[in-house]
This record gives sequence, structure tokens and C-alpha cells, in this order.
Amino acid sequence: MPISPADDLLAHQTTDPFDHVFTSDPNFYDRYYFNLHASSDELFLVAGMGQYPNLGVTDAFVCISKGDTQYVVRASRELGANRLDTQVGPFRFEVIEGLQKLRLVLDENEWGVSFDLVFDGAVPAIEEPKQIQKQFTRTTMETSRFAQVGCYTGSLTVAGETHTVTPDRWKGARDRSWGVRPVGEAPPPGIAVKVERSNGFFHNWLPMQFDDYLFKVFFEEDANGTRLIEESVKVYNTGLGKPNEIMGTPRHEFSFLPGTREIEKAVIHFAHPSGQELSVTTTPLRTVYLAAGSGYVPSPDWAHGKYQGELKVEGLTYDMSTPEKRRQYAFLNETLSRFELSTGEVGYGMHENLLIGVYKPYGFDEPGSVA
Repeated sequence: MPISPADDLLAHQTTDPFDHVFTSDPNFYDRYYFNLHASSDELFLVAGMGQYPNLGVTDAFVCISKGDTQYVVRASRELGANRLDTQVGPFRFEVIEGLQKLRLVLDENEWGVSFDLVFDGAVPAIEEPKQIQKQFTRTTMETSRFAQVGCYTGSLTVAGETHTVTPDRWKGARDRSWGVRPVGEAPPPGIAVKVERSNGFFHNWLPMQFDDYLFKVFFEEDANGTRLIEESVKVYNTGLGKPNEIMGTPRHEFSFLPGTREIEKAVIHFAHPSGQELSVTTTPLRTVYLAAGSGYVPSPDWAHGKYQGELKVEGLTYDMSTPEKRRQYAFLNETLSRFELSTGEVGYGMHENLLIGVYKPYGFDEPGSVA
């Protein structure tokens, strides 16, 4: 456990140096996540970087949906002792002002995808409910997260085109999360082999960005539709001086594209604190499929925290032109959407959605069922 530059910060939480975290669980992680869009269906970018101290690995990726193609660049290296070093091959991430302004860079490379972007928060960062999941006696997830929407400035090159990114229309969300969740190679399942195949999981995370506020919705349910966690809050832009508004329990009506589990349309209802019924209709514009190359969904050649050697950098493209070509990737979906409130206001942002296994409320009665 060598000391590192982080040990000069007055921020220790244990008696160990900074390169040592509170648990020896190999699934401990620390992660940045960003997404970016042009308030249109033009393109959608998702990028992130994670550190896995107990695996000795750090990795980064970007996935960009443009046209019918998903472009991916990803990198992995040995973590080392200095956890303040966020350079991973051509990627680097900088905190310019904590909880407000961050820079993300992908240097020019042989795959023709690069960017130099500064995210500036439009609302205060909002802490989410802590997530804890157990399977038998084992803690499989114990994570903390905060989220924020904002605007971007800089440049982005993809598919032979360079975009000048200006904050009037280039917006998006970011989050910071850390704790324990499945990463890297799967551990021996032990008694978990007894888990029923009828299990299912329905996850929805929607940071909806309007002109003056963030409308944040987050809920998860089990195979029967039992609510596991929920959040719905209206957070006004910094400087407006308005307190957060809790929006009540979200109720949902989803329809899916035939033959898939991809969302065709969603309507989410709320009971506004005033007693007025409020709803938001989400219209999908385009999707980044995180199962295609990002590492969020493990594959034999790449997964978050999977050791790739001293340094490895790759670029890939995926043809997403038809439902058949998307099918193997279309379950952990970052769906850029247009949001229209029943009051007439229109915003943009992401509807992150995951539907795996059985989910009876929408008729997915078998693990492989489709609409």
C-alpha cells in the first residue's frame, strides 16, 4: 500500500493510504459517467471512466450513436497507486470545479473519434437514494450516486464530421457513483445457482432537462412489478433560488417495439404536490446500446475492471440499422428522448432502461419474451 499524491489531501476516511478502500470485495468501483446530445436526434454520446482498486485496473470508454452506427473507443490500463491520475490511454477526465465543472478529453486517434468537452452543471448535484441489494447473505450491490444535468462547450469529431459544441443546445447528464456492484470477471456463484430463472429486473433512470429545471425520475421493480426503489424530484437551475419539489410516486405506461424490448413510447404519471395530476410523455430519438462495447455488460474480451495488461486501446463500430442486428445488444439502453409534460413544456435527456428476465406487468412472462 504505497502512498500517493492523494494522501496529501485532508480527506482520509480510514487509517490506510488512499490506494486502499474500505472493503476487499473485488467488485468495489469508483466511476464517472457522462452523456451528451444536441437537443435533437442528431447523435448521442455516452462516456465514462472507472477505477477498480481491488482489481488493479482503470478503464474508460465512449460510445456514440450517429446514423445507423455505434462508434466505440475504449481503453484499459493498470491502475497503479496514484488514483488522482485519470489518464487512460487517449482518455482523461479533469475536475475543474467540484460538483460544477468537469472536462473530458479523448485525444485524436486512428479511429477518428475525439473530443475536448467541458461540462458545466445547470442544477446543483443531487444525491440519490443509496442502493443496497443482497442475494442470500451476500451483498451484491451497495452504491452511492449523485447526478446532475448541464451544458457542454468544446468540440467533438465522429464519422468524419467535427461538431462545434455550444451550451445553447448541447446538453446532457452526468453522474458519479461508487461502492460495490458486479464488475470484472464473475465470482463463483455458490448457492446463487439456486436463483430462479423466473427472476426479473426493470430499471428506469430519467434525468429530464428543461429550460429552468431538472425533472429527475428513478425507479426499479422486480419481476412482479414490486417497487424496489423510487425517486421523483424537480430541481431548479442554480441561481433561481427555488427549493426542490418532491413529485410523488411515479406510475408508468410503456409500449415496446414489436419483436423487441426496446421502448416505443412511455408515459409517466405523478401526483404534483399541488394535487394536480401531471404526466410526461417520452419519445425515443436514438439509443446508445451499452452492451455493445462499453464494458457495462461483460463479454469474453471486455468488461469493466477486466485486466487487459499494462495498456490496451481499441476502436470498434457496430451496425445498429435493424432490430435483428440490435437484438443481442438491446437490453441496457441509453435512450435519448424528447420529453413533453402535460403542461406543454418540452425537454430532452436520457431514458436509461433495462428490462431483463421476467417482467409480468407488461407481459414478459418468460426470460426471452419480446413484445
